[in-house]
Amino acid sequence: MGETAHKRLVRKRDLERALSQIEAHPSPNAYLEQYTTPSNVAAEMLYLAAYVYDDIVDKTVVELGCGTGRLAIGASLLGAKKVFGVDVDGVAVRLAQKNAEIMGVKENTHWIIADIDVVKGGFDTVLQNPPFGVQRRRADRRFMSKSLELSSTIYSFHKSGGRNREFIKRFIEGHGGRVTNIFPLKMEIPRMFKFHTKKKKITQVDLYRIEGKIHDRI
Repeated sequence: MGETAHKRLVRKRDLERALSQIEAHPSPNAYLEQYTTPSNVAAEMLYLAAYVYDDIVDKTVVELGCGTGRLAIGASLLGAKKVFGVDVDGVAVRLAQKNAEIMGVKENTHWIIADIDVVKGGFDTVLQNPPFGVQRRRADRRFMSKSLELSSTIYSFHKSGGRNREFIKRFIEGHGGRVTNIFPLKMEIPRMFKFHTKKKKITQVDLYRIEGKIHDRI
C-alpha cells in the first residue's frame, strides 16, 4: 500500500480490496466472539458512513472492540482526521498497530489495550461490530450504551431478526438515542472454532445507524 495508502480512497471496490489485506487475529477467542468483519461488509459500513452520511471524512472516529483494526484502519483510509481503536485483547491491538503501519496510516491511528469502559471523551463517530451476546448474554448491551456515551453518531452491527430489532430500538431510545436507519446485510463466517461444523456460515445481520445526544469532541 506504501505510497498510495495516504490518498483518500473514494471507490468502494478499492476500499474492500484494501481491507482484505488486513491481517486477522491468529488465535481468536470464541468467548469474546472475535469474528473478523468480512471486508465486503466492513466496506459497506464505511462507505455509507463516509459518502452517504458524511460521518468519516475529517472526523474523529473510535472503533470499540477493534480487534485487528479493520474498521478503524478503513476509516483512516477514507480520510478520517483522527482514529482510535480500543480492545481488551493485547494480541489483537498490537496486530492492529502493525496493520496500520503496513497500510500507511500509522500517523493518525491510535491504539489502546483496555476495556471499552475506560474510554472517555467525545468523538464524531463510533464504529463497532460488538459481540452479539451468543457466548455471553447481554455483551452487546455494554457496547450500545458505551457508544451512546461517546458520540452522537454510531454505526453498529447486530444480529438480525424482528424481535432483536424491537429490543435494540427500545434499548437505544431508553438511553437517549434513536435508530435512523437499518441496513440488512449478510456476513460470511468461515470455520474458526471447534464447534463450527461447516466450512462457512452465512449470518444475517443488521447495520444500524444511530444518533444520540451531542457530545463535546476531542
